[in-house]
Amino acid sequence: MRFHHVAALVLGMGAAVAVAQTGAPWEYSGKTGPLNWGRLDPAYKTCGSGSAQSPIDLRGAHLNKTLAPLEFHYKTGSVTLENNGHTIVAHVNPGSYLVAGGARYELQTFEFHHPSEHAVKGKLTDMDVELLHKSADGKLAVVAVRFAMERGDPNAVLAALWPHLPKTAGATQKVTEYVNAGGFLPADRGYWTYNGSLTTPPCTEGVQWFVLEDPLTMSLVQVHQFESIFKMNSRPLQDTHGRRLEANE
Repeated sequence: MRFHHVAALVLGMGAAVAVAQTGAPWEYSGKTGPLNWGRLDPAYKTCGSGSAQSPIDLRGAHLNKTLAPLEFHYKTGSVTLENNGHTIVAHVNPGSYLVAGGARYELQTFEFHHPSEHAVKGKLTDMDVELLHKSADGKLAVVAVRFAMERGDPNAVLAALWPHLPKTAGATQKVTEYVNAGGFLPADRGYWTYNGSLTTPPCTEGVQWFVLEDPLTMSLVQVHQFESIFKMNSRPLQDTHGRRLEANE
């Protein structure tokens, strides 16, 4: 995800952005695109050689009824949007957190991809939001929520953020309207989970992914507004290498 480096494991996604920009340049297409990430910089080697990379196609999940529901404790507040040249990253105020598997993970940032990075039985949706969390001992957990336009209903959180999208790389925009990342969560919090990686260089592994099963809706206008800045900013699907995918319901 856009929600990135070994440094990110310690410092959070915002730091990952900084590291990414000081390493070899990379893009989502062309000679510096995903197929070549692992060869662009020694620090990116895992992008090409890793065996637990993300995103993946979600299919064949094993039902595990012992998996506890995810507990979201998100606070309402202002955010700062950053265009890092690859996506829009929202930097949040401290205090929001996730409880998963008995561990607490503090919400660091959330970011957007078009189309969605994870597929369900081969099908991508129009966009996703990936919420990056970090535990006190430095472990990362990412919650991904997919958006689809089937009904075309606008998402309220996107409606608050989209007028403030910074359009040029390096630009930031403070959103003083109060927003709550809980507005990205569907009513049914059923999820798939697996062990994967960050989805941008250096593709660090050891990230626990939680992809919520139910997608949210967004309007065609909201998709086009993001697409006018980033036409495509998703990593291709990666080989599972036999990893176990579990579902909690």
